[in-house]
Order: sequence, then structure tokens, then C-alpha cells
Amino acid sequence: MSRRRSALSRRVLWAAVGAGAVTVGRVAGPPLVRAVAAFRVREIEVLGARQFSPRAVAAALRLRPRASVFDATAPLVERVKALPGVLEVRIERRLPGTLRVVVREAEPVAFVPAARGGSLLPVDARGTLLPFDPARTPLDLPIAVTADSNVLGVLALVQAVDAGLYQEITVARRLTRGDVALELGSRRVLVGRDAGPEVIQAVALVAQDLAAKKRPYAELDARYAGQVVVRRRAGAAGAEQARGPGA
Repeated sequence: MSRRRSALSRRVLWAAVGAGAVTVGRVAGPPLVRAVAAFRVREIEVLGARQFSPRAVAAALRLRPRASVFDATAPLVERVKALPGVLEVRIERRLPGTLRVVVREAEPVAFVPAARGGSLLPVDARGTLLPFDPARTPLDLPIAVTADSNVLGVLALVQAVDAGLYQEITVARRLTRGDVALELGSRRVLVGRDAGPEVIQAVALVAQDLAAKKRPYAELDARYAGQVVVRRRAGAAGAEQARGPGA
């Protein structure tokens, strides 16, 4: 009888632990549960990391010896978020002994010259330097002559709206009044500092139309409301063609 009661007690205990695992969420489990050897962290899964290696993300957790999956995750989240270039972190418990770390990294939008020259450094749309290793994931980014907020903002907008157009950009620079010039090899696109997605879409449509008709151009000027001005010579006073956003 005592053996049956002991077995029943163990089943009840494990059932209670299992139920608690479902409800704890981001809150640490009770000390008794955290001390159970079966719930010690034996594996760390890293999802979403492209520029950081899984090993680097796992090391940033700085887990204590004999860490439990039921330890509080809030401190672990903050440690990973402290990595430059990491925007969001979520940690999930996968019983019995796995922590899953889901990260969202900042998106690099351009290279900018280093302050002392000699190298190019990746930055995000805010101008934050990103410590990404090009040897791990090669970056194909345009060069921003300076880490100007207008320039980086326009590059991020083009990157989000039309990846094909973004890939053609080689250099971006600030013009007077905060407007931006995007160089596409021997051609360039002029965009206002307050341009929205519809402007980028219009530029892409005009460029595609000109390419389909095999019409060369030197400059697309999208700084005017409701139209994209096409010039055969960059900076020419007269426009060869003018097209609306729906062209």
C-alpha cells in the first residue's frame, strides 16, 4: 500500500510541475522546481540571428552554473538586448531542458566612412554603428557619404519599398535643404527629405518603363509633388519627360 501511495504522490508532483510549466511564462518557477535536475538547461536554440553567431548570443546570456529553464528570463533578455545591433529578444522555455532565444537584429542600410578613415562601417537607419562581421554574412550596401539622418532615412525607405531599386544604389549623399541624391552607377535619383513610399514606387515604375522602352536617362527627379521628372543630362534645366506616379 505504501508503495502505491508513493508512486501516486510522484505522479501528482510531476503533474503539478507540468501544469506549472504551462503557466509560468516569463516568471521564474518556484525554488523547488528550479532545483529539479531534469530542468537544468542543456541546450540553447537561437533563432533570427543573421549577423551574430548563435554562440555569441548564447554567451551573452551568461547563464549561472546548473541554470534551470525555470530561472527568471527577464535578466537574460536584457543581457542579449545589450548586444549592439539587437533590437528585440524573446526567450521561450522548451521542456525539459531547452531555452529558445528569438532575436530581431537591426537592419543595416548603408556603409559610412570610419571617423579616422580607411574603412567602411555598417549603420542602421538611425546611424547606429553595427558591429557586424562581413566575413560571417557579406553585406551588399550602398555607401552614405555621411551618416546624415535624411540620407539614411531615405535609404531605409527604399530598402523597405523596393529591394530591386535599393540594390542598384551605389552612393547616397545629402543635397541642399536636406534632399537626397541616390547614385545608381552613372545615373542618379533625387528624392525629397520627406518622401513617402508612393514616391519610391513612382520612381521604380518610371525606371522600369524607361528600361523596357530602352530610353536612356541620367536623372530622375522625384522632388516634385505628383510627378517624376526625367532628364537626359543630370542637373539640366529642361526636362525631357515628366511622368506622374501612376506612369
